Amino acid sequence: MKNHLVILLFLIISNTFATDNNPKGHLVIIGGGERPDYITNKMLELSGGSNTKIVIIPMASSVPMESALEQKDDLNRLGYKNVEIILCDNKGANSDSVLSKIKDANLVYFTGGDQVLLTKALLGTKLIEKIKDIYINGGVIGGTSAGAAVMSKIMITGDELLNSDSSRTFAEIRSGNIETVEGFGFVDLAIIDQHFILRKRHNRLLTVVLENPQLLGVGIDESTSIIVNPNDTFEVLGEREVIVYDASNSKDISINPIGLVSASNMKMHILNSGKKFDLKNKTLFK
Repeated sequence: MKNHLVILLFLIISNTFATDNNPKGHLVIIGGGERPDYITNKMLELSGGSNTKIVIIPMASSVPMESALEQKDDLNRLGYKNVEIILCDNKGANSDSVLSKIKDANLVYFTGGDQVLLTKALLGTKLIEKIKDIYINGGVIGGTSAGAAVMSKIMITGDELLNSDSSRTFAEIRSGNIETVEGFGFVDLAIIDQHFILRKRHNRLLTVVLENPQLLGVGIDESTSIIVNPNDTFEVLGEREVIVYDASNSKDISINPIGLVSASNMKMHILNSGKKFDLKNKTLFK
């Protein structure tokens, strides 16, 4: 009897930790460009509606306050007034004055710019841990362009390591060429890329996926988003398309003497608004 009680207690504790560690929130990951109002309204609907406290984090931008005020004006235009701006460096992201601004927020939004600037400011800080807590407890994390790139655990910086010819950017599917660093890790089953079709970024995402075939590649085009649910499914919402690369069952992934990568049996999905995809099972569903 005592053994049964010990086992039951263990299972209850295990399930409690599992529940606590599974995010209850949503991600709204936007590929950049013009953001349709219906994407903004969906993001705010998921976070609780017109009274939601929204925090804008603009450190990816080279003109962060200008970028944040533009986003704030857009939100105000749509009727959302409870908007806070956080602008800080890595040291400031641990300060009480900054952390107090995120208190009671249910939506955190990362603006565009250079994703490396954003991770430099936030990685390893109390602020990013607070943001992750918001997500785990049911809040919404949104981001566009650079703010989309930071969502995955493996983050594409936008730089090449081997090609120095600026007139031929991302011209090859070449091993070791695409620079990646640590992102925020809200998405751990895929690598996110943005401005995807319009800026012809297929080669760079294909390269990274073939170097990490256990992960999907999700390329989101401009004016388009994926709404990621707590169960690791997503729905496309927007004007253009999302491309998913799946190399998990690829065969003969190899690198030739000059570093070019080849593979067979790779999957590609082209998804427009309304299509739904399961990141765990790597399949479309209705």
